[in-house]
Amino acid sequence: MQGTIKKLVTDKNFGFISQAGEQKDLFFHANELDGVAFSDLREGDMVSFEVSEGQKGPAAVKVKKI
Repeated sequence: MQGTIKKLVTDKNFGFISQAGEQKDLFFHANELDGVAFSDLREGDMVSFEVSEGQKGPAAVKVKKI
């Protein structure tokens, strides 16, 4: 799947990814990044990811910058 980083919470190392056609943004944590450092991400960056069921609902995993 692909989406755009909508919001980054840099002091807590997590963010949210928006997807076209989806109303709810997906949570992701820096621990789920693949091949990119959290500090290299910016709001608006395109990313690819997989969706996994987390403790609080769906979350993005294996997040890669495109």
